Order: sequence, then C-alpha cells, then structure tokens
Amino acid sequence: MTVVHSHPLHAWDTPSGSLVVACGHAPQAPSPHTASHPQAVLALYTGGRAVIDQRTRLTVSAGDVMLIPAGEKHRTVVSERAEVWGLGFHPSAFTHTEVGPLLEPFERVRQGASAVVPIPSGRQEHLVRLLSELHAETRAPHRAMGEQVTRSLFSLVLAEVTRSSTWTPVESRASLVGDALTFIERHCLEPISLREVAAAVGRSPAHVTTALKQATGRSVVEWIISGRMAEARRRLMSTDERVDIIAERVGYADATHFIRLFRRAEGLTPAAWRKQHRAPSAH
Repeated sequence: MTVVHSHPLHAWDTPSGSLVVACGHAPQAPSPHTASHPQAVLALYTGGRAVIDQRTRLTVSAGDVMLIPAGEKHRTVVSERAEVWGLGFHPSAFTHTEVGPLLEPFERVRQGASAVVPIPSGRQEHLVRLLSELHAETRAPHRAMGEQVTRSLFSLVLAEVTRSSTWTPVESRASLVGDALTFIERHCLEPISLREVAAAVGRSPAHVTTALKQATGRSVVEWIISGRMAEARRRLMSTDERVDIIAERVGYADATHFIRLFRRAEGLTPAAWRKQHRAPSAH
C-alpha cells in the first residue's frame, strides 16, 4: 500500500510556526492512500462518524479523540459526515519542556494502547473551546504573549485528553519503528546518528533504515533533521539567540551546515525566516 507523506490534507498537517503547532476544523473525507507524517496529530471528532485504519480498524464518532503519533501509518476508510478539530505538532520541540509529560498518551499508543480516547460528555464543549482558542492564536502568531498563550492552551488540550484516557491495549507487541521514533524525538537535539538509533533499539543500522523507510517513507536521518528543524524554528521565533548558537543547540557544531539544511527545508536562511515570521515588536 502506498504511503503518502508529502501532501498535507489540512492546516494542522503542516505545523511550522512559533510553537510548531497548527490547529483547525474541517470535514473529514476518505483517503485512497495510507498517510504518514513527521508531526503528531490529535483529532477531536465533533460530528458524524469515521472508520480509520491505524494498526487495526477503528471507529470514531462525535466526542472521540483520535491520537496519531508522528510516523504512524493511518488512513480514513469511511467518513459519514465526520467533522473534526485537528491539532498537529512536532513532539521533539516539546519533549524536554514542561509540556513533555503531557505527551504520554502518544507514547502509550505507540506501545499498543488504543488510539481512540472518548471524552466525557461534560468535558467535550470545554475541549472544543480550547481548540477554538488555540486555532485563533495560531492564526495570529504576532499577538503579544502569543507563544506563552499558545503553549498554555496546548497544555490544557493535552491535559484533557490525558485525564480522559483509560489505555485499553489493542496490540501488546513492541514496535521497532515506534521505539526508534520515540528515541529520535527524545534525543534528536543531541549529536546522534543512525548508529545511535540502531543501538537504542537493538537492531542493525541496515535493519532500522529499512524498517523506518518502509513504515514512514522517511529515513532515520530525515527524522532527525525534521526534529531539529522544528526546534530551530521555535528558537528563531521565541528567542534572540544568534543563528550559530541555535545551530549548536539543535545538534550542529557547524553553523554553515545547519544554515544549508534549514534553507533546504524552509526555502529561506534562518535569519531570513526569522525576519519574515517575527513581529517587529518581538525584536
């Protein structure tokens, strides 16, 4: 089955702003292809019903949250007037922050827990309000205190899902791909390479390379770069650190190499990207 990973379907499929968070509300249509992308996605269904293939076949309806860890293959098989609030983000930009513990639901899904989290009826309206506020913030990134407000709303959304979770296992076996991606998310800002990732999961570099490429359409190196670029964007937006300092903080001793990789990913140098995305008052 074809794995599509380059064509975004919704606004939340391509988070790249100050907090690498994107949020939006849209109808959900069936997809002919299995998808995999470098961001994690949280989807709250507010209407209709959908059938989704993600390791197993899942049915979701209004009030359910669907969790899709980064790199997880999934496909919408059936959509019966399904409406969804979607939230996409790059985990590596949050793993070592105060938000990190709230990412546990995605880790549990990788370990075999159910990807569907029913939200209690008394909390659904509140969660919709949080997502609506988060959507407004991400569409106006130059508001005063925008990053702090966005991070707070993001944390509250994750907390609602964490508190609602019961963690019913659907697959007990460990996932090589999931373990590798988790290691990359936690350590991509360190000077790691394919060798360290392979050692962490106890497999050969060739085996890990093949497994990740087949499962996600991306190589180990591409996953590492994706995580580093997400953190670089966050730092460019929210700090005044020099580009060479940011390069070092995201795992590159050679600032020139970092600039080249960033430009390849974003189409602009880090300095130009910062100038384009930051409000004048942020300098």
